[in-house]
Amino acid sequence: MSLIPPDRSVPDRSASERPRPAPGGGRLLAASDLHVGMPDNRPVTDSLHPEHEDDWLIVAGDVAEMTEDIEWALRLLAERFAKVVWAPGNHELWTPREDTNELRGERRYLHLVELCRSLGISTPEDPYPVWEGEGGPVAVAPLFVGYDYTFRAPGTSTKEQSLARAHEAGVVCSDEFLLHADPYPGMDAWCRARVALTERRLAAHDPSVPLVLVNHYPLVRQPTDILWRPEFAQWCGTELTADWHVRFNTAAVVYGHLHIPRTTHYAGVRFEEVSIGYPREWRKRGHPRGLLRQILPYAPDPRATDWPPVRKQEST
Repeated sequence: MSLIPPDRSVPDRSASERPRPAPGGGRLLAASDLHVGMPDNRPVTDSLHPEHEDDWLIVAGDVAEMTEDIEWALRLLAERFAKVVWAPGNHELWTPREDTNELRGERRYLHLVELCRSLGISTPEDPYPVWEGEGGPVAVAPLFVGYDYTFRAPGTSTKEQSLARAHEAGVVCSDEFLLHADPYPGMDAWCRARVALTERRLAAHDPSVPLVLVNHYPLVRQPTDILWRPEFAQWCGTELTADWHVRFNTAAVVYGHLHIPRTTHYAGVRFEEVSIGYPREWRKRGHPRGLLRQILPYAPDPRATDWPPVRKQEST
């Protein structure tokens, strides 16, 4: 049975404990895939600073694998930015043998939720904080919906066929060895449970306040179409979220995971991939748009062109 009661997606919290709206000024910024467990990425994360005392920061997953590294990075950012909003990536949910935290699956996720709460960071289990700065008000909604193998490899029609194709091609995500779905029978079952829970929350949200949807994985499949190895797409999301940016009043969608930072639009809604990525990637391409992507106030960036699909797909 899930540790999160199915009819209680938002914990009971007193008004004094709930995230407060952002004061006027500042910017709503975003980054993902900090990967601070890599020595060369740690100083990159340490270099992240607000330019305004009211700047907020969205962290869209893959902070690190080891609990100690995750806490170091999130604590650092929470101390610097007026508000931090976190959505988990797959790497935070891994259970490495070297980690003193041996929790798996949902228990590991809930442990990280409590860690974030102790730092004043909003999580997918908390009320959506409202950004009141320029471009607002918008509710920043961190999501955790995972993947269910429905972004299948070309020419396959079932999860089993798609996974077999990936193994044949030698393109297998490390999640298959390090990410556990306990107490669910698999990631697809955990994903379906998270989708149902999250849909209820989004449907209950006041539609007059636009949403910035934040998820580690893209909510639609199209961003994965440029992957060099299409077999990897099955670890990149779920078809169950394909219409969320249309069904719900959405100002923007923020995601990471693909390590292909770019701006795209689907059904007129802006999607921002905000990965910092691995050292081998950012050494090659640099960070021409900066380490932190400005989500609001929005001003189109003339440098916002798509990156070529270059990435190491077996380890993301």
